[in-house]
Amino acid sequence: MEPKPSAPQPAVRFVVLLASLFIGWYFLYEFYLHPKTNLDKYVAHSLVSLAEFQLRTLGFDVAEFGDPVFRNQVGIEGSVGIVIGAPCDGIVLFALFTFFIVAFPGAWKHKLWFIPAGIAALHIINSLRVATLAWLFWYKPEWLDFNHDYTFTILVYAFVFCLWYVWVRKFSLPRKKIRE
Repeated sequence: MEPKPSAPQPAVRFVVLLASLFIGWYFLYEFYLHPKTNLDKYVAHSLVSLAEFQLRTLGFDVAEFGDPVFRNQVGIEGSVGIVIGAPCDGIVLFALFTFFIVAFPGAWKHKLWFIPAGIAALHIINSLRVATLAWLFWYKPEWLDFNHDYTFTILVYAFVFCLWYVWVRKFSLPRKKIRE
């Protein structure tokens, strides 16, 4: 008697699905979205707008830089500001977050609202990062590189991890049935 083929282990399924999604994303982004669309420009412009709003709310005079349609530079009056490039606009982070939620078990009725809500939260966190970096560049330019490369990278990825943790704990794990 031949043994029945077994379903792949959940961890293997997760890793294979996540890797497949990310590889597909890589090719889609590198060969189509980034070179042939304005996706990065729209996201960077949105980050600039949100960061400027945050800085103005705190009482800073914000400098206006570049093309008004697709702005990618933000700064406080008296500084040259910071430029938001494609690697820092958060699009890859949105994709990674989305693929983790898609690949991890859970009901689609929750995935369909949790993914957009998570992306919106990540975008807001990224705009706070951009506003803070613009302030740092105005206040203490020598602090910019360290905080850009380390402090805010750790904070943003920690936030992503918190979102993933919420997904795993609240929406992914099977609920125990309550016995009466």
